Amino acid sequence: MTARRIRTAAATAAILTGVAACSAPGNSTSSGAAADSVVIGVASEPDTLSPLLGYGKDGNSKIFDGLLARDTDLKLKPALAKALPEVAADGLTYTYVLREGVKFSDGEPLTSADVVYTYDTILDAKTNNTSRSELDAIKDVRADGDDKVVFTLKYPYAPFAGRTVLPVVPEHIAKRQDPNTGSLSTEPVGTGPYLLASWSKGEKLTFKANPDHWGGAPKAKTVTMAIIVDDNVRATRLRSGDLDGAVLPPNLAATFKSDSAKKTYDAKTYDFRTVTLPQENKVTSDRAIRQALDAAVDRQAMVNKILDGAGRPAYGPLPVDDPWFAKGIERQQDLAKAKQILDRAGWKTGDGGIRAQNGRRASFTLLYPSGDKVRQDHSLAYASDAKKAGIEVKVESATWEVIEPRMKSDAVLAGFGSNGDPDYGLYTLLHSSLAGDGFNNMARYDDSVVDKALDTGRRSSDQATRRSAYDRLQRELVKNPGYTFLTHIDHVYVLADRWTGLTRQVEPHEHGFASGPWWNLEAWQPKK
Repeated sequence: MTARRIRTAAATAAILTGVAACSAPGNSTSSGAAADSVVIGVASEPDTLSPLLGYGKDGNSKIFDGLLARDTDLKLKPALAKALPEVAADGLTYTYVLREGVKFSDGEPLTSADVVYTYDTILDAKTNNTSRSELDAIKDVRADGDDKVVFTLKYPYAPFAGRTVLPVVPEHIAKRQDPNTGSLSTEPVGTGPYLLASWSKGEKLTFKANPDHWGGAPKAKTVTMAIIVDDNVRATRLRSGDLDGAVLPPNLAATFKSDSAKKTYDAKTYDFRTVTLPQENKVTSDRAIRQALDAAVDRQAMVNKILDGAGRPAYGPLPVDDPWFAKGIERQQDLAKAKQILDRAGWKTGDGGIRAQNGRRASFTLLYPSGDKVRQDHSLAYASDAKKAGIEVKVESATWEVIEPRMKSDAVLAGFGSNGDPDYGLYTLLHSSLAGDGFNNMARYDDSVVDKALDTGRRSSDQATRRSAYDRLQRELVKNPGYTFLTHIDHVYVLADRWTGLTRQVEPHEHGFASGPWWNLEAWQPKK
């Protein structure tokens, strides 16, 4: 997903939340704040806090809970459900029994009707949720009494249980609203460990611990997520004591290693940086251009120089240590191959070393979001590598509001990646049916081999069949790249060393709110 997708309802994932007003510059939160409060700087904010529009869909939302959740090792565990689902032998029916005594933050009890309403509303085409395709397997969801929910699927969908980390909303509030415009987006009522206290758009989200949470009241009573777009500004405010913690690029996080009052955390991820190569651009639509760019890029240099080693080369959407990764697709920079591909396709070297074909220069624009130093550095390195092969890449920074309408024809330095089953991240990234659907399939990629592999992987319950499909998909992406995959990035965080109980997960692209060492914020304990 793009960075914007952290913010948008359409494409965002789960967002962690917290409370307490962000201290003004000069007031040291890390030295003067209460022992049970924390202020964390993150790069972006959500457009909505409504799960009906995409908020929290991948779990770890702190305002809401799903039927299931994931533990440190990403294994599914019961949340609003009292146990993992009972699955029919044919894989078409999943039955969940709800935990007893759970209440929404307004005091109303959770029932099966709330679960049914949540899923039915998201599946309704009138609801503006562009993640709807992720629930495509659902044929029907119904209540069986107040404490039991039964999902019937259209086809066996092996990773379905993982989809039920999706947050559940209160029917008694949401049904009185338009799901697209109602107050649930800014005044959420959930069952989670935290409650929204206030939201100053563009500045901070303020949340309080839920004293009546079914899992127990969190010890971190107040948490603020301060919205600070610029990486350097977050680092400066952390250094000044204005923040207790922050999401930082690896090179900025490294500057805190000698600070004994702070601790650095890093996490392996599925988060990759990639260049979208839109099919409606006259240059990037040419397969030879895309293949040449894939060969020209020096991925390892990007890891070494941009990420300070905190990452890995990306040879496709799945990281090299993922069990679904297609072995043998690793590839080094090969400028000779890039030039040979272009020569054969009739892209001849012209003025300034830039190639041209039938009067058209091998030139296109690459956009990256302002303030994101990691994406800026990737963009500049990519442009430098491309120029060595005779392709001009004109790098521009812009806000996401400017970038979004230009994604159809201009390349974007994007970020995506979902942990768990490969279907979770690959279908929305690559399937042609989602081309141009918001931030889904941003490159408008269209390849019948890939589509078939995605459909097979989604609809088969046989592990060997699925593995073969995703292997075929990754090899096809090498032959016909719609994106230039660059790096998989380790997420790095710096946090005041005042808490115990912090653990890490292997993280998706989304981080800062939902992931990071604060993914299990409700389990933190203040140091004595």
